[in-house]
Amino acid sequence: MITGYVIGESLRPGAVFEPRGLRLRKISRVDVGASATDGQPRLWTLVEWESDGDDISGLANAFADALEPENGWYADFTAGDERVVAFAGKVFRYRRGDEAGRAEAIAYGRSVGTPEHQLDWGE
Repeated sequence: MITGYVIGESLRPGAVFEPRGLRLRKISRVDVGASATDGQPRLWTLVEWESDGDDISGLANAFADALEPENGWYADFTAGDERVVAFAGKVFRYRRGDEAGRAEAIAYGRSVGTPEHQLDWGE
C-alpha cells in the first residue's frame, strides 16, 4: 500500500492532480502561523491519501508536475520500504534508512527554498 499526504496550498495555480486509484483518508485544516515562512500561507489544508496501486513513478511524477516551485513545496509518501519525496520538477526515491538518499533529498529541498524546519518528512 502507498500512503502519503499533500498540502493543498502546495499545488500550483491551474494544476490538475488526478492520479488513478487514490482514496482520501482525511482532510484537515491547520494553523501553522508560528512556523510558516513569509511566502507561505498561515493556514494549510492537509490531504491524507492512500492507494493500492503500484505505479510509484507515475504518482511521484504527477506530484512533481503539480507542485508550486516557490518556497520549496514538496509531497512525500511511502511505498513498502521506499520513501518518495517529490518537489516541483524533481523526484527522490530511497529505501528507508538510507541516510545518503535522505540527505540528497534534504539538500535539494534547501537549494529550492524549503525552510529547514519543514524538511522533516518521516522515515
